[in-house]
Amino acid sequence: MKQNAPAALRNRGPIADVLAQELPAFGTVLEVASGTGEHVVYFAQRFPDIHWQPSDPDEQARASIAAWANDEGRQNIANPIALNAAGDVWPEIKVDAIVCINMVHISPWAASEGLMAAAGRLLAEGAPLILYGPYLEPDVPTAQSNLDFDASLKLRNPEWGIRPIGAMDRLAQANGMERKKRVAMPANNLILVYRKRS
Repeated sequence: MKQNAPAALRNRGPIADVLAQELPAFGTVLEVASGTGEHVVYFAQRFPDIHWQPSDPDEQARASIAAWANDEGRQNIANPIALNAAGDVWPEIKVDAIVCINMVHISPWAASEGLMAAAGRLLAEGAPLILYGPYLEPDVPTAQSNLDFDASLKLRNPEWGIRPIGAMDRLAQANGMERKKRVAMPANNLILVYRKRS
């Protein structure tokens, strides 16, 4: 039932170090595209005063999330919900932050559009949307490994691919969000922190 993603074990610590600077001390954090569930159980342990709401559109992924959470016995992880970022139906719940790891490049652009629209609607002024993954930057050479990865993604699905930061910023602006931070991460990844404008 439990699924494993080797990358989650490698990147969860560095991601959590950034989350420690950006998340509120307590409240509810919605994780979009939780995948195997390994990230959310680690974050729930690292941030016990935060209530974590995992989500994923895939039924097998949700079963894995539930299995990991059950084994960990954490009381601050809610049951995973079915959520398609590209869909029109989002839970109208009060969230104090949204975290999304490794979804933007492995999904159609409509998923990023849905994510930003929901963040603009659900988040209060100053609340963060935190994205992790590879991005293309102007005036910054793209690592060959990311170029190769981008090509492989587009072979798997022409709607996938590593997105330009500028495109993400424009999408955020259109939904009342503004990028406040860019953090370089291991393996040529980035964390982008957007916050709801006043």
